[in-house]
Amino acid sequence: MKKIALLGASSQIAKDLIQSMAKQGKHELLLYVRDMERTTHWLASSGLAGQCALHLYSQYGKHPHDVVINFVGVGDPQRAAQMGASIFGVTQEFDDMVMCELQRHPQRRYIFLSSGAAYGSTFLEPATIDTKASIAINGLLPQEYYAVAKLHAEAKHRAYAELAITDIRVFNYFSRTQDLSARFFITDILRAIRDDVILHVSSDHMVRDFLHPSDFHHLVECILSAQARNQVLDCYSRAPIDKRMLLTVMQDQFGVKYEMSDSAPAMVNATGSKPCYYSLNHRAAELDYQPKYSSQEGIVLESMSILDQTALY
Repeated sequence: MKKIALLGASSQIAKDLIQSMAKQGKHELLLYVRDMERTTHWLASSGLAGQCALHLYSQYGKHPHDVVINFVGVGDPQRAAQMGASIFGVTQEFDDMVMCELQRHPQRRYIFLSSGAAYGSTFLEPATIDTKASIAINGLLPQEYYAVAKLHAEAKHRAYAELAITDIRVFNYFSRTQDLSARFFITDILRAIRDDVILHVSSDHMVRDFLHPSDFHHLVECILSAQARNQVLDCYSRAPIDKRMLLTVMQDQFGVKYEMSDSAPAMVNATGSKPCYYSLNHRAAELDYQPKYSSQEGIVLESMSILDQTALY
Protein backbone atom coordinates (compact mmCIF):
# COMPACT_ATOMS: atom_id res chain seq x y z
CA MET A 1 0.00 0.00 0.00
CA LYS A 2 1.41 3.38 -1.05
CA LYS A 3 0.90 6.59 0.90
CA ILE A 4 -0.21 9.22 -1.60
CA ALA A 5 -0.34 12.94 -0.84
CA LEU A 6 -2.69 15.00 -3.02
CA LEU A 7 -2.18 18.77 -3.19
CA GLY A 8 -5.21 20.69 -4.42
CA ALA A 9 -7.44 17.83 -3.28
CA SER A 10 -10.56 20.01 -3.55
CA SER A 11 -10.34 20.33 -7.34
CA GLN A 12 -12.84 18.42 -9.47
CA ILE A 13 -10.34 16.06 -11.08
CA ALA A 14 -8.66 15.41 -7.72
CA LYS A 15 -11.96 14.57 -6.02
CA ASP A 16 -12.86 12.17 -8.81
CA LEU A 17 -9.50 10.42 -8.40
CA ILE A 18 -9.89 10.31 -4.61
CA GLN A 19 -13.23 8.56 -4.95
CA SER A 20 -11.82 6.06 -7.45
CA MET A 21 -8.78 5.31 -5.30
CA ALA A 22 -10.81 5.08 -2.08
CA LYS A 23 -13.18 2.62 -3.73
CA GLN A 24 -10.25 0.52 -4.92
CA GLY A 25 -8.68 0.59 -1.45
CA LYS A 26 -5.07 0.11 -2.58
CA HIS A 27 -3.59 3.32 -1.18
CA GLU A 28 -3.56 5.50 1.92
CA LEU A 29 -4.57 9.03 0.92
CA LEU A 30 -3.37 12.29 2.51
CA LEU A 31 -5.36 15.28 1.27
CA TYR A 32 -3.97 18.82 1.35
CA VAL A 33 -6.34 21.77 0.92
CA ARG A 34 -6.88 25.42 1.78
CA ASP A 35 -10.43 25.04 3.11
CA MET A 36 -10.66 22.22 5.66
CA GLU A 37 -14.34 22.77 6.48
CA ARG A 38 -15.54 22.52 2.89
CA THR A 39 -13.47 19.40 2.18
CA THR A 40 -14.60 17.76 5.43
CA HIS A 41 -18.19 18.31 4.32
CA TRP A 42 -17.43 16.86 0.87
CA LEU A 43 -15.80 13.76 2.38
CA ALA A 44 -18.84 13.17 4.58
CA SER A 45 -21.32 13.67 1.73
CA SER A 46 -19.28 11.30 -0.46
CA GLY A 47 -19.18 8.56 2.16
CA LEU A 48 -15.44 8.99 2.63
CA ALA A 49 -15.39 10.37 6.19
CA GLY A 50 -12.54 8.77 8.11
CA GLN A 51 -11.03 7.17 5.00
CA CYS A 52 -8.59 9.99 4.16
CA ALA A 53 -6.27 12.12 6.28
CA LEU A 54 -6.97 15.82 5.79
CA HIS A 55 -4.37 18.59 6.21
CA LEU A 56 -3.79 22.23 5.41
CA TYR A 57 -1.16 23.12 2.80
CA SER A 58 1.07 24.47 5.56
CA GLN A 59 1.39 20.95 6.95
CA TYR A 60 2.85 19.48 3.77
CA GLY A 61 6.20 17.83 4.47
CA LYS A 62 5.31 16.84 8.03
CA HIS A 63 3.80 13.48 7.13
CA PRO A 64 5.71 10.74 5.26
CA HIS A 65 4.41 9.59 1.86
CA ASP A 66 5.59 7.66 -1.17
CA VAL A 67 3.88 9.66 -3.92
CA VAL A 68 2.71 13.25 -4.28
CA ILE A 69 0.21 14.39 -6.90
CA ASN A 70 -0.02 18.13 -7.48
CA PHE A 71 -3.48 19.22 -8.67
CA VAL A 72 -3.10 22.88 -7.73
CA GLY A 73 -4.10 25.01 -10.69
CA VAL A 74 -7.01 26.35 -12.70
CA GLY A 75 -9.59 24.21 -14.48
CA ASP A 76 -12.07 26.83 -15.65
CA PRO A 77 -10.89 28.91 -18.66
CA GLN A 78 -12.85 31.93 -17.45
CA ARG A 79 -11.09 31.82 -14.07
CA ALA A 80 -7.73 31.37 -15.81
CA ALA A 81 -8.40 34.54 -17.78
CA GLN A 82 -9.33 36.40 -14.59
CA MET A 83 -6.17 35.28 -12.75
CA GLY A 84 -3.86 36.82 -15.32
CA ALA A 85 -0.24 37.03 -14.18
CA SER A 86 -0.97 35.49 -10.76
CA ILE A 87 -1.08 32.06 -12.44
CA PHE A 88 2.73 32.13 -12.47
CA GLY A 89 3.02 32.57 -8.71
CA VAL A 90 0.40 29.94 -7.87
CA THR A 91 2.00 27.33 -10.13
CA GLN A 92 5.52 28.01 -8.89
CA GLU A 93 4.65 28.21 -5.19
CA PHE A 94 3.24 24.71 -4.94
CA ASP A 95 5.67 23.16 -7.40
CA ASP A 96 8.58 24.57 -5.39
CA MET A 97 6.99 23.19 -2.21
CA VAL A 98 6.96 19.69 -3.69
CA MET A 99 10.39 19.95 -5.32
CA CYS A 100 12.02 21.04 -2.06
CA GLU A 101 10.71 17.93 -0.29
CA LEU A 102 11.47 15.72 -3.28
CA GLN A 103 15.15 16.61 -3.13
CA ARG A 104 15.15 15.62 0.54
CA HIS A 105 13.33 12.36 -0.33
CA PRO A 106 14.59 11.41 -3.83
CA GLN A 107 12.89 8.02 -3.72
CA ARG A 108 9.48 9.71 -3.70
CA ARG A 109 7.43 9.93 -6.92
CA TYR A 110 5.94 13.21 -8.08
CA ILE A 111 2.99 13.46 -10.50
CA PHE A 112 2.35 16.99 -11.75
CA LEU A 113 -0.89 17.96 -13.49
CA SER A 114 0.26 19.85 -16.54
CA SER A 115 -1.82 20.78 -19.57
CA GLY A 116 -1.90 20.37 -23.31
CA ALA A 117 -1.65 24.16 -23.29
CA ALA A 118 2.08 23.71 -22.64
CA TYR A 119 2.47 23.09 -26.37
CA GLY A 120 1.34 26.65 -27.08
CA SER A 121 -1.85 28.26 -28.31
CA THR A 122 -2.13 27.24 -31.97
CA PHE A 123 -3.17 23.57 -32.35
CA LEU A 124 -4.01 23.83 -36.02
CA GLU A 125 -3.07 20.15 -35.96
CA PRO A 126 -3.12 17.69 -33.04
CA ALA A 127 0.07 17.33 -31.03
CA THR A 128 2.47 14.50 -31.82
CA ILE A 129 5.67 13.25 -30.24
CA ASP A 130 7.59 15.61 -32.58
CA THR A 131 5.52 18.74 -31.86
CA LYS A 132 7.51 21.70 -30.57
CA ALA A 133 6.13 24.19 -28.06
CA SER A 134 5.33 27.50 -29.76
CA ILE A 135 5.34 30.69 -27.68
CA ALA A 136 5.30 34.20 -29.15
CA ILE A 137 8.06 35.34 -26.82
CA ASN A 138 8.24 38.87 -28.28
CA GLY A 139 4.49 39.35 -28.19
CA LEU A 140 3.28 37.29 -25.24
CA LEU A 141 -0.47 37.63 -24.73
CA PRO A 142 -2.42 37.12 -21.46
CA GLN A 143 -4.06 33.95 -22.80
CA GLU A 144 -0.58 32.42 -23.03
CA TYR A 145 0.35 32.94 -19.36
CA TYR A 146 -1.17 29.62 -18.32
CA ALA A 147 0.75 27.76 -21.05
CA VAL A 148 4.05 29.39 -20.11
CA ALA A 149 3.53 28.61 -16.42
CA LYS A 150 3.03 24.92 -17.22
CA LEU A 151 5.93 24.86 -19.70
CA HIS A 152 8.23 26.45 -17.13
CA ALA A 153 7.33 23.79 -14.56
CA GLU A 154 7.86 20.99 -17.08
CA ALA A 155 11.28 22.38 -18.10
CA LYS A 156 12.33 22.50 -14.45
CA HIS A 157 11.20 18.90 -13.94
CA ARG A 158 13.21 17.65 -16.92
CA ALA A 159 16.29 19.38 -15.50
CA TYR A 160 16.05 17.06 -12.46
CA ALA A 161 16.39 13.94 -14.60
CA GLU A 162 17.43 11.81 -11.62
CA LEU A 163 14.07 12.35 -9.88
CA ALA A 164 10.91 10.32 -10.60
CA ILE A 165 8.73 13.16 -11.89
CA THR A 166 5.85 12.53 -14.28
CA ASP A 167 4.09 15.47 -15.90
CA ILE A 168 0.60 14.55 -17.13
CA ARG A 169 -0.71 16.86 -19.83
CA VAL A 170 -4.50 16.99 -19.51
CA PHE A 171 -6.30 18.29 -22.58
CA ASN A 172 -10.03 17.94 -21.84
CA TYR A 173 -11.55 16.14 -18.88
CA PHE A 174 -15.24 15.52 -18.24
CA SER A 175 -17.13 13.86 -15.41
CA ARG A 176 -20.53 13.89 -13.73
CA THR A 177 -19.08 16.19 -11.05
CA GLN A 178 -18.46 18.96 -13.58
CA ASP A 179 -19.47 22.43 -12.40
CA LEU A 180 -22.01 23.56 -14.99
CA SER A 181 -21.22 27.21 -14.39
CA ALA A 182 -17.71 26.73 -15.84
CA ARG A 183 -17.20 28.11 -19.35
CA PHE A 184 -16.46 25.09 -21.50
CA PHE A 185 -18.25 24.18 -24.71
CA ILE A 186 -19.59 20.98 -23.14
CA THR A 187 -21.00 22.90 -20.15
CA ASP A 188 -22.58 25.43 -22.52
CA ILE A 189 -24.36 22.47 -24.15
CA LEU A 190 -25.48 21.00 -20.83
CA ARG A 191 -26.82 24.33 -19.56
CA ALA A 192 -28.81 24.72 -22.79
CA ILE A 193 -30.32 21.26 -22.27
CA ARG A 194 -31.06 21.91 -18.60
CA ASP A 195 -32.61 25.32 -19.23
CA ASP A 196 -34.35 24.26 -22.45
CA VAL A 197 -32.93 27.14 -24.48
CA ILE A 198 -31.37 27.36 -27.91
CA LEU A 199 -27.58 27.21 -27.95
CA HIS A 200 -25.98 29.60 -30.43
CA VAL A 201 -22.82 28.00 -31.80
CA SER A 202 -20.11 29.39 -34.05
CA SER A 203 -19.40 27.40 -37.20
CA ASP A 204 -15.64 27.19 -36.72
CA HIS A 205 -14.02 23.74 -36.76
CA MET A 206 -13.09 22.23 -33.40
CA VAL A 207 -11.89 18.78 -32.26
CA ARG A 208 -11.56 17.81 -28.60
CA ASP A 209 -10.52 14.69 -26.69
CA PHE A 210 -12.38 14.21 -23.40
CA LEU A 211 -10.78 11.99 -20.76
CA HIS A 212 -13.14 9.92 -18.60
CA PRO A 213 -12.44 9.78 -14.81
CA SER A 214 -11.89 6.02 -14.85
CA ASP A 215 -9.32 6.37 -17.63
CA PHE A 216 -7.50 9.10 -15.70
CA HIS A 217 -7.42 6.80 -12.67
CA HIS A 218 -6.14 3.98 -14.87
CA LEU A 219 -3.35 6.21 -16.21
CA VAL A 220 -2.24 7.19 -12.70
CA GLU A 221 -2.18 3.54 -11.61
CA CYS A 222 -0.12 2.64 -14.69
CA ILE A 223 2.42 5.31 -13.72
CA LEU A 224 2.60 4.02 -10.14
CA SER A 225 2.98 0.41 -11.27
CA ALA A 226 5.73 1.12 -13.80
CA GLN A 227 9.41 1.61 -13.12
CA ALA A 228 10.17 5.03 -11.65
CA ARG A 229 11.35 7.50 -14.29
CA ASN A 230 11.40 11.16 -15.26
CA GLN A 231 8.85 11.61 -18.05
CA VAL A 232 5.96 13.51 -19.57
CA LEU A 233 2.75 11.89 -20.84
CA ASP A 234 -0.15 13.25 -22.85
CA CYS A 235 -3.67 12.22 -21.87
CA TYR A 236 -5.97 10.72 -24.46
CA SER A 237 -9.24 8.84 -24.72
CA ARG A 238 -9.95 6.01 -27.15
CA ALA A 239 -11.01 8.57 -29.78
CA PRO A 240 -11.56 12.36 -29.97
CA ILE A 241 -14.74 14.03 -31.20
CA ASP A 242 -15.36 17.09 -33.39
CA LYS A 243 -17.85 19.86 -32.68
CA ARG A 244 -20.48 18.82 -35.22
CA MET A 245 -20.48 15.20 -34.09
CA LEU A 246 -20.67 16.27 -30.44
CA LEU A 247 -23.69 18.46 -31.17
CA THR A 248 -25.33 15.66 -33.17
CA VAL A 249 -24.79 13.16 -30.36
CA MET A 250 -26.10 15.57 -27.71
CA GLN A 251 -29.12 16.35 -29.86
CA ASP A 252 -29.90 12.66 -30.45
CA GLN A 253 -29.34 11.63 -26.84
CA PHE A 254 -30.55 14.63 -24.86
CA GLY A 255 -32.45 16.88 -27.27
CA VAL A 256 -30.17 19.90 -27.25
CA LYS A 257 -31.45 22.67 -29.52
CA TYR A 258 -28.81 24.69 -31.30
CA GLU A 259 -28.25 27.12 -34.13
CA MET A 260 -24.90 27.30 -35.88
CA SER A 261 -23.74 30.49 -37.60
CA ASP A 262 -20.65 32.56 -38.33
CA SER A 263 -22.04 35.39 -36.18
CA ALA A 264 -22.50 33.31 -33.01
CA PRO A 265 -20.38 34.40 -30.02
CA ALA A 266 -17.08 32.58 -29.60
CA MET A 267 -16.27 30.43 -26.60
CA VAL A 268 -14.06 31.63 -23.78
CA ASN A 269 -10.55 30.92 -25.06
CA ALA A 270 -8.50 31.75 -21.98
CA THR A 271 -5.48 29.87 -23.34
CA GLY A 272 -5.92 30.68 -27.04
CA SER A 273 -8.01 29.31 -29.88
CA LYS A 274 -7.26 25.65 -30.50
CA PRO A 275 -9.04 24.01 -33.47
CA CYS A 276 -7.47 20.58 -32.85
CA TYR A 277 -6.80 20.47 -29.12
CA TYR A 278 -5.79 16.86 -28.58
CA SER A 279 -2.74 14.65 -28.86
CA LEU A 280 -1.60 11.73 -30.97
CA ASN A 281 1.39 11.30 -28.66
CA HIS A 282 0.39 7.97 -27.10
CA ARG A 283 3.58 7.28 -25.22
CA ALA A 284 1.49 6.27 -22.18
CA ALA A 285 0.74 3.01 -24.03
CA GLU A 286 4.30 1.96 -23.14
CA LEU A 287 3.07 1.80 -19.52
CA ASP A 288 0.16 -0.46 -20.55
CA TYR A 289 -2.32 2.42 -20.52
CA GLN A 290 -5.30 1.55 -22.70
CA PRO A 291 -8.28 3.93 -22.41
CA LYS A 292 -11.66 2.29 -22.02
CA TYR A 293 -13.85 5.15 -23.26
CA SER A 294 -13.93 7.29 -26.38
CA SER A 295 -14.79 10.96 -25.95
CA GLN A 296 -18.30 10.29 -27.20
CA GLU A 297 -18.91 7.36 -24.86
CA GLY A 298 -17.56 9.20 -21.83
CA ILE A 299 -19.58 12.35 -22.51
CA VAL A 300 -22.85 10.47 -22.97
CA LEU A 301 -22.30 8.33 -19.86
CA GLU A 302 -21.43 11.26 -17.61
CA SER A 303 -24.09 13.56 -19.10
CA MET A 304 -26.76 10.98 -18.35
CA SER A 305 -25.84 11.24 -14.68
CA ILE A 306 -25.68 15.04 -14.74
CA LEU A 307 -29.01 15.45 -16.45
CA ASP A 308 -30.59 12.55 -14.54
CA GLN A 309 -32.40 11.19 -17.54
CA THR A 310 -32.47 7.94 -19.47
CA ALA A 311 -30.76 7.82 -22.85
CA LEU A 312 -30.12 4.97 -25.22
CA TYR A 313 -26.53 4.40 -26.18
